[in-house]
Amino acid sequence: MGTQANKVLVLNGPNLNLLGQREPAVYGAATLADVERLCAQACERHGLALDFRQTNHEGVLIDALHEAGAAQARGELLGVVFNAGAYTHTSLALHDAIKGAAVRVIELHISNVHAREPFRHHSWLSPVAAGVIVGLGVRGYALAIDALAGEPV
Repeated sequence: MGTQANKVLVLNGPNLNLLGQREPAVYGAATLADVERLCAQACERHGLALDFRQTNHEGVLIDALHEAGAAQARGELLGVVFNAGAYTHTSLALHDAIKGAAVRVIELHISNVHAREPFRHHSWLSPVAAGVIVGLGVRGYALAIDALAGEPV
């Protein structure tokens, strides 16, 4: 990867648009707009640009991962912070997109998925992720950006 890489993609999957109102005891009170501000601040500390997205549609996530892989190959992108929501536990297509695009992904979960329902204990993304951050709340996003920027976490 070239030294000109100056961008991070933060990609959020289904239902994350409901942060702040959906199960605040599990996900906290922060909204998706709060998460975006937190990510922007983390990127600013590292002199990085932020591309922040959320979609409820699996195909849109796959397209974004393909684009990210191409941008990373061109030396424009450091990697992806990816909270795939429930797709983490169901989507072989997202696994294949990460692997096929050869994109560096930090898998992120706001809650501790291992302390929740058994179906949340398995991730199809972890085997193709560069790292996984679980259960640290929304501050995990900033830690993931730090990791992509090469700062020890």
